[in-house]
Amino acid sequence: MASIFTKIIQGDIPCYKVAESEEAIAFLDIRPLSKGHTLVVPKTEVDKLFDLSEEDFQALWSFAHKVAKGIEAAIPCNRVGVAVLGFEVPHAHIHLVPLRTEGDLNFALPKLQLTAECMEELAASIAHEVAELV
Repeated sequence: MASIFTKIIQGDIPCYKVAESEEAIAFLDIRPLSKGHTLVVPKTEVDKLFDLSEEDFQALWSFAHKVAKGIEAAIPCNRVGVAVLGFEVPHAHIHLVPLRTEGDLNFALPKLQLTAECMEELAASIAHEVAELV
């Protein structure tokens, strides 16, 4: 059965997309730790990140680098944190989280509830910055 991320990639489920390449897609997490929390997902559906082929793995991280730079330019933060967990969805993905402090990258923290309008504005702002890098 296709994961929720595969359904997003196929366009069956909407998302707040910030960037897309041939190999991957980046969209806002709908349960973010901070404004701009973005998921970077390979289009190849594998459960674990290290199950990707070497080529897909390298392409994913190269794409994540561009997205992180876009986040950093669009969102006031001190750093963009990176986490790979993969327990919530059985499809490899990278969390890029704008951070002000080290404690901001704690998945036990309450998640933000942002309006659709706020999510659209965040996605557009990050997308603009990522597009400037290409």
